[in-house]
Order: sequence, then C-alpha cells, then structure tokens
Amino acid sequence: MSYGCMGAILWVDLTRGTIERQPVPDAVYEAVLSGAGLAARLLFDRIPAGADPLGPDNVLGLVSGFLGGTKAFLMGRWMAVGKSPLTGGWGEANCGGTFAAGIKAAGVDGIFFTGRAEHPVVLKITEKGAELVDARHLWGLDAVEAEQRLMAELGGKARVALIGQAGERQSLISGIVNDGGRIAARSGLGAVMGSKNLKAVAIRGNPKVAVADPARITAENKRFNAWFSAGQKAGKAMLRPGLVRFVGRLMRVSPVTIPTMASGAKVTQKHYGTIITNVMSAESGDSPVKNWKGSGHHDFPIRTHAIALDPRRIIDREVKKYHCWTCPVGCGGIVNVTDGRHPVGETHKPEYETCCAFGTLLLNRDMDAVYAANDLLNRAGMDTISAGATVAFTIECVEQGLLSRDEVDGLDLAWGNGDAILELLRKMVARDGVGDLLADGVKRAAARIGKGSEAWAMHAGGQELPMHDSRFDPGFAVSYALEPTPGRHTNHGYQWLDLSRIVPGAPKPPGFTTTARKYDPEGKWRGQVLAAFYMQLFNACGGCLFGAQFGGNLPIFQYLNATVGAEHPVAHWMTIGERIQNLRQAFNFKHGLVPRRDFALPPRALGLPPLERGPLKGVTLPHERLFDDYLNGLGWEPETGKPTRAKLESLGLHDVADAIGAT
Repeated sequence: MSYGCMGAILWVDLTRGTIERQPVPDAVYEAVLSGAGLAARLLFDRIPAGADPLGPDNVLGLVSGFLGGTKAFLMGRWMAVGKSPLTGGWGEANCGGTFAAGIKAAGVDGIFFTGRAEHPVVLKITEKGAELVDARHLWGLDAVEAEQRLMAELGGKARVALIGQAGERQSLISGIVNDGGRIAARSGLGAVMGSKNLKAVAIRGNPKVAVADPARITAENKRFNAWFSAGQKAGKAMLRPGLVRFVGRLMRVSPVTIPTMASGAKVTQKHYGTIITNVMSAESGDSPVKNWKGSGHHDFPIRTHAIALDPRRIIDREVKKYHCWTCPVGCGGIVNVTDGRHPVGETHKPEYETCCAFGTLLLNRDMDAVYAANDLLNRAGMDTISAGATVAFTIECVEQGLLSRDEVDGLDLAWGNGDAILELLRKMVARDGVGDLLADGVKRAAARIGKGSEAWAMHAGGQELPMHDSRFDPGFAVSYALEPTPGRHTNHGYQWLDLSRIVPGAPKPPGFTTTARKYDPEGKWRGQVLAAFYMQLFNACGGCLFGAQFGGNLPIFQYLNATVGAEHPVAHWMTIGERIQNLRQAFNFKHGLVPRRDFALPPRALGLPPLERGPLKGVTLPHERLFDDYLNGLGWEPETGKPTRAKLESLGLHDVADAIGAT
C-alpha cells in the first residue's frame, strides 16, 4: 500500500542496543491499516504467551494512525500498546498532542521496543538517524522537566514521549507523557516503559505522508469547517452556568432521556472541552459519587459542592487554548493557578475525568486541590482516573476501619479533605509508606489488605473504572467488562451511539426515549457491536473520539478513500474495524484471559444492591442478558468470549484461529 502509511516500523532491541527498520507487507496494511490495527497484528505474533508484562519479552509500541500526516482533521492521535501489567492482557493508551507527527517524521508507522537496557536510555531520532543515548542525567526528573531538557538538547522543535517518576518506579497505574503533561494514561504502560529503562523517545523531523487525492481531503476539510464554524457565537452565548446546572437537574428528574446532538457537541468542545459536563454529570447520575456508593444530588449537591467544579470557573483561569495535530477544535487549554492554597502556576486544564476523580468521587469541593492533583500527576506520569479511584478506595477502607490512621501514615483521610488527598498522591508517586501499597492500583491494594475490601475496589480486571457510571449508561457495563481493554469509557456505550448517531448500520436512536426503555436490553447489542468496530477503525486511523461525536459531519470514510485512491464501501472499512477487534480479543485468549471471569465488574457497578436514593435509585442492570447478547452478536462464545473459528476465518485470520485453538 503506497498511500497513508510509511511502509515500515522501527524495531529496537534494548538488551542488544540494536535499532532495525523493518518493512511491513502491503497485505498487513490492507487488513488492519496502521495505528492500533498494526499494533494488534504485530503484538499478537511477537509477544509470547505468558510473557511477564514487566519482563524483557513484552513489547512496548508507540504507533501513529493511518490518517496521521494526511492533513485529515481530528486524525492526530497516537497510541501506546503492549501487554498490560494491570490486566495481563491487551494494553493500549490513546493520547493527543503532537507526538503522532513525530512517529511519522521518523519515517515509520510505529516504534517497538523489546528487551531491557542496562541503564536508563533515550531513543533519539533526527535527520541523521536513530541512536540510543545515555539518560541517567534525566532519570528522576518529572516529565515536564525532562521534556524541556530533551527539547534543548535536540536544538530544534522536537516531539517527545517519556515517563515521569511514576513510570520509573513501575507504578502499574503510570502512563506515557507528551506535550508538557498530556498522558497516554491507561493500561499501566508507563510501568512497561520504566521496566525497560527507557526514559524517553525524542524525534526531530517533518512528517511526509503520501496521499492519492490530497485535493479531496482539502475539500472535505473545508466542508467540515463550514459546518463547525456555523452557530458557534450563538451557541457560546447559550452556555451560561445557570443553563448547564438546569440541564443537569432536568436530566435527573425527567422521565425521558435527553439526547446530545452533534450541533451541541461542536460548541461545547470548542469553548469548554470535556469539563462542560462537570456539573451536569454530578447531578444527572453520570458521575460516580463517593466511591460509587453515593448520590450527587444528596452527597455532592450543586449549590454547595458541584458548583465548585463549574466549567465557567475553570475557563476563567484559562490563559490560552491549544490544538492537537490537525485539529480545528482546540479543546485543550492552559490555566494559570497562582493564588489559592495550592498555587501551581501554568498547567494543563483538568479534564472532566480528573475533575470527577478528585471532585465528585471523593466529595471534594476544593478546586485548588484538583488543580494541584492534576499538575502533580501529569508531571509524575500517573493516570488521574486510576489514582482518584485508588484514593476513593483508601478513604473507604479508613472509614470502614480496615486501615488505621497509623497505617495511612497519620493522614486524616476523610471524604473531601483536599490536603490529605494531595499528600497521599505524593506518597503514591514516591512509593513512600502507604503510597507503596497503593501505587499499583486498587486490585493489588485490596489483595494485600483483604478483610472484604475487594468489594470496594472499583475495577475491571485490574483497571480502575472511569468516571461514567454504568448504572446511568448500561452500555458502559458491557464495554467495561467485555472489551479486550476493560474498564474503558472510550470504547462504546449508549452515550457514544447517541452522540455520533451515524455508526454505520446501527439503529438510529430516537430523539427522546423513556428512562425505562434505556434499561430494556432488547436489541441493544446491535448498536454496540457496530460501535465497537467503528471505534477500532477510528483508533487505527488515529482518530479523536470527539470527532466521532460530530456524527457524519466528520467524513472519516471519505478521508480513507481519498487517501488510498479508491471508492471502497463503508462495509469494507467497518470490516477492518471488526478484524482489529477480533485480534485484540484473540491476544487476550493467547495470554489466558476469559473476560467474564477475569474482568468481572464489582457489584456496585451493576446496581447490586441498588442505590436507595438519587437519580439511580433502584437501578439493577440486566447484565447477564446484556453480556450474552453482545458476545453472541460479535460471534464470540458467550461463556468464554472466545472468538469462534468461523468468525476468525471469515476475517482472514486463519493463523490466529489456529494459534488460540478456536473451534
């Protein structure tokens, strides 16, 4: 395939200190594109069954999407991949910023690392070539400091991905950082990078990607821009704080669900980004509260608590916005926090997940503490979702008498105590005292504490659950429990179907539907199965999830056909997404994982027992029916989730079927 890809990967053996450019056959690109698809194909073949995720046999990959470098809008994401030390299965972490351009600038579609270096190293790639250089002078620096040093050393505009202290200490909830604090945070892949003594990858160059019909991509971009620009001023005028709070209350009390449309998403993403839902989600039941046992309306009410997370208050501190590579939206922002009890200066705007993880989930209304937590974890390279969930678990253990004050190093760990929360995070980053117990997330901590604490550890297969309550959106229960990367809100749920409304072949959701219908499992599997394929195609292209929220206005299929110079039907591209989904699942079976056994959700996430008050009062999910329907719809065995031979062979994955003993 001569368009859209670079035709090769870089294979780095850290044990031997060798760097090899390896060609990728056209047939591989045609089957899975690049990005997450190329990674799934290569890592299924190259990571041996039973490999230790923190051992030399694991492979860490950094990959750019198929549409990266083509100038197609919202296609500038990159992904870290490998065997996850959190779940023991397929691990991936998606990130924005500019590093995707760096990978293509290196002349490859992905950089893959195996083995372990004798001492900390950096892979540097410039116009002169690639080399491994000593990084002992960078080890111990936080991600922001180390990135600044590397940018200065390369003497020009470079793209850098690296780990902070959390990854160096192999915290299983650490990620990989770029652009001064943006993190590919999930799956614990920062620990994999740390286990290999790889501090950073730094690249200087300009990406040059061949496209069959660049004029068509330009035309599609113009059409998108026209739609995106229309109505922005009027929409911004409507985004008053009072209206945001009103919508949250309406979602809580209304007998019908309130849909979110692409026209609304484009306005909110441009002006606020993800934080637009901070207050609405706390009120409606979307945000988990008090480690999933509370109700926002009662435990974190708008007027006294949730108002502290009001998006307008955060935007008032914003000093500049920024865009990811090839993105016209610019939802990212830098805020300046120079006053208050925890001044951190200029730092990244906290996203919704972070605001909820250190706000609603912990009953914390100290927004200064949220800014400080966000900055601390960005620099250390620790996942804010997992860290917040771990703090919530710890507070509940203290509340229930399973951890004494002495056992938490004298900290006054109570709901809403921002100072104690910050000190606990510092200990987790440093693996100091009780922080060492918690630095690997809730599953490992609960196993060590015991005494029934496992019931309060909100995770799926070791990965902490995100800040979207599955009792509010039952579709998330399916993706949290059954996706090859469990506990992830970026795969699919009813919300994504409602937002995108154009997943090809999926039933179009009605404008309004009753709450009772939302919890009726009949037929829901059809949309979720197709959404799973759609999202894998997006990830193979390097697409941004927010682009999917813009519905058919983001022309991904037109971009793909313009890039390769063909007129493939939508079904052709969707089959590629299905093939990638099956490869990821087959990877897990190769490594001994059965989702219903190994990724089982905690009872609270299923409404067992149901909450006694609030917008989710009385909700218990029909999860067994939801799970059976979804797995059958995928063509996987419903009890084990194992892809059938018929399914794999229909996708041309005959070797995969043989490797996992599919029947």
